[in-house]
Amino acid sequence: MFIDEVRILVKAGDGGNGCLAFRREKFVPRGGPSGGDGGRGGDVTMVSSKDENTLLRYRFNPEHKAQRGRHGEGSNCKGLEGKSVELRVPVGTVVYDDESGEQLFDFTEVGQTFLAARGGRGGRGNARFVSSTHQAPTEHEAGKPGLERHLRLELKLLADVGLVGFPNAGKSTLISRISAARPKIADYPFTTLEPNLGVVQMEDYRSFVVADIPGIIEGAHLGHGLGIQFLRHIERTHLLVHLVDMSDTGRDPVEDFEKLMVELASFNEDLARKPMFVVASKMDAAQHRERVEELRNLAAARELPFFEISSATGEGIPELKFAMSERVLAPASAVETKGESWSPA
Repeated sequence: MFIDEVRILVKAGDGGNGCLAFRREKFVPRGGPSGGDGGRGGDVTMVSSKDENTLLRYRFNPEHKAQRGRHGEGSNCKGLEGKSVELRVPVGTVVYDDESGEQLFDFTEVGQTFLAARGGRGGRGNARFVSSTHQAPTEHEAGKPGLERHLRLELKLLADVGLVGFPNAGKSTLISRISAARPKIADYPFTTLEPNLGVVQMEDYRSFVVADIPGIIEGAHLGHGLGIQFLRHIERTHLLVHLVDMSDTGRDPVEDFEKLMVELASFNEDLARKPMFVVASKMDAAQHRERVEELRNLAAARELPFFEISSATGEGIPELKFAMSERVLAPASAVETKGESWSPA
């Protein structure tokens, strides 16, 4: 099960109380106050791990509490510190404060650590209040409470290329042709119910990651179809590949392109401005060549690279694969920023 958003409660341990104690023993020349300090409460930390790829473990286990510190004891014995809790999350997880909506941390690399809740400080025992004029203090402190937070965790897959398009545009078939990914493929809408990742290996041993997300339909930003909740997974991509179905479905390819761009802009305007390839898919089943030319002209008007492919026959796949690798693997200084910003017609 792919879970990409959860809400959790984290509670750091409270600090232990300081002790009030006096000591008077035979053969002990210096008696007096002997109350020890309380132990510090445990922390709740989050660590990004390459072994995690979903937030499923937190869907059914939403509360995470660290151990409180032990109270101080007599004979100047300090209380033990509480045990901390470490939460492992996938790389690409973004942590938000659920109440304010503030972004607290973004895990972009393996091994990053975020202190989600700090443990409370232990209270001081009465032995800490001794002075030359106050030799029998009875003051002692209570431990400080640990921080408690309601957090929202949102997973954004880390991919170089994002495949977008209407349902049955051929995204899953394409990712299965260019990578080892084996998503479910069928001839009905919304076959893909969750994002899929595929690693594309080039002949020069370079590689890049492609993300295939569930198809988007008109009105997705209003909750139609599967909605646009999966679009967060392509927000980090360097390139979008927009597949347009050219088979004889009775739909207008240019109109489909414009409608999907509206949905992208409704979710995030920056998403619609990303570098993009326009791909006419299913060319083996294309019946109307004039529609292909209309889509080509639209791409040319917006200065977007245009490709014709057929995942069934392999037509155009090598050229598209090479163009994607050149775009995402080239040095940043060598990448041209051509293409005008999209805006609704």
